Amino acid sequence: MYVINIQNVILKVKKKIMQELEIIKPDDWHVHFREGSILKAVVPETSRHFARAIVMPNLSPPILEGADASIYQKEIMDAIPENDEFSPLMTLYLTENTNCKNLEDSFKNRSIFAAKLYPAGATTNSGSGVKNIKNIMPILEKMSEIGMPLLIHGEVTNKEIDIFDREKVFIENNLEFLCKELPDLKITLEHITTKDAVSYIKQGNKNLAASITPHHLALNRNSIFVNGIRPHNYCLPILKRETHREALVDAAISGNAKFFLGTDTAPHLKKDKESECGCAGVFNATYCMSILAQIFDDKNSITNLEKFTSLNGSKHYAVNTNNTKIKLIKNQNPIKFKNKIDVKNDTIVIFKPDFPVYWEVA
Repeated sequence: MYVINIQNVILKVKKKIMQELEIIKPDDWHVHFREGSILKAVVPETSRHFARAIVMPNLSPPILEGADASIYQKEIMDAIPENDEFSPLMTLYLTENTNCKNLEDSFKNRSIFAAKLYPAGATTNSGSGVKNIKNIMPILEKMSEIGMPLLIHGEVTNKEIDIFDREKVFIENNLEFLCKELPDLKITLEHITTKDAVSYIKQGNKNLAASITPHHLALNRNSIFVNGIRPHNYCLPILKRETHREALVDAAISGNAKFFLGTDTAPHLKKDKESECGCAGVFNATYCMSILAQIFDDKNSITNLEKFTSLNGSKHYAVNTNNTKIKLIKNQNPIKFKNKIDVKNDTIVIFKPDFPVYWEVA
């Protein structure tokens, strides 16, 4: 007579359940698609796993008006594979000369979803950015009035401020002022990197939230410098100490609605990453969800992955959550990462963390 061992059956069922995770299809609230051949190569890497993405406007020249955003959106739409359901959400690049009427009209007719504040010189193609936030207060007041989100690259650019302290100083010198003067303005502090930012966001008003990238969750600053310079891990804001990375992970896995995914996936050609300049940016779109699942799983918080990737951002931006789902599967062995994407006569290097990843999107 065959006897069924109920305990073994239960263990096998539990193991199977732990190997699969179905979540609402995620959104990426911060992407860079660039232009031309790079755009055509990288858009499918995002549209494959994400339903929506906020697209950054720091092209050369930047996206300054709604008409520019519409032209750029069409270029993106033309690069989406036929079977992918994906919506790019467009943004305007704020300057001290931004046309307030055009900004308002473009938001109301849905040509743009939000506006981006780059401190002048803070990152790639930010030379036309804002030198003094007080000079754009009329624009920000209008944004607050019409409910338009403000996305902020939160770093000062003063040369006397250490590059590892620039986010902290921005919060003290600029963000506190904005939140006090415009408490009804919906603000996203993008790609936060410090425990200082985590603390400030937690204590901030209901309209303040933050996005976090997979590479800032996965790496600390050692990953740029140990065993030689590693230019493909160089990004802005720059990676910080391990204590800061740990604070970011704790915030992401907590389920706190003030923190959500913004990958800041930022492709550069290999020759530009490995040049004397060493362009800042990490291209992480391809394995983003796998890496995040591994980080959450390692912290026994896999059940909060959906909040971070699929729920918290839509709540902050007051948009509906997606009505489709994706499935992630945990393998017995680490997955094998592709190294690159070919672009004309060069390549884009795909981000790979310094730890094994067992999860993949089915």
